[in-house]
Amino acid sequence: MCNFNTPSLALARQALRDAMARAGWNQDAIFGAELALAELIVNAWRHGRTASPVVLVVILGGTLRVSVSDESSELPERRPPTDLAESGRGLQLVEGLTHRWGAEPRKRGKDIWFELDCAA
Repeated sequence: MCNFNTPSLALARQALRDAMARAGWNQDAIFGAELALAELIVNAWRHGRTASPVVLVVILGGTLRVSVSDESSELPERRPPTDLAESGRGLQLVEGLTHRWGAEPRKRGKDIWFELDCAA
C-alpha cells in the first residue's frame, strides 16, 4: 500500500509504476494504470480545485486499486463529449483502461477510484 500527497504527476506515476513492478504486473497494465492515474489527478486539479490530491495505491491479491481524493464534493458525471469539445473524454479513458471505476463522497470532498485485475 502506498499513500502519498503530491502536486507532482511525475512522482505519483513513478510511485505507482514502482509498486506495480514490485508486485509483478506487466508493462501494458502498468502503462494503462499510469494513464488512468494521470487522468484522475488532472481532474482533481482542474475540477476538484485541489493542488495536492491524496493518492492511495493498494495491491491486494490480484487486484490493484488506485484512489485519488480531492476537495470538491461534486461527483463526476460521465457525459459524451461533442465533436469540438476540448475536454470531457477523461472518464471514458479511465473506463476503457480499467476494469472498474467509481466515485464516493467523503465528509470533505470525494474519492475517485479505479481497479485493475491482474491477468494471471
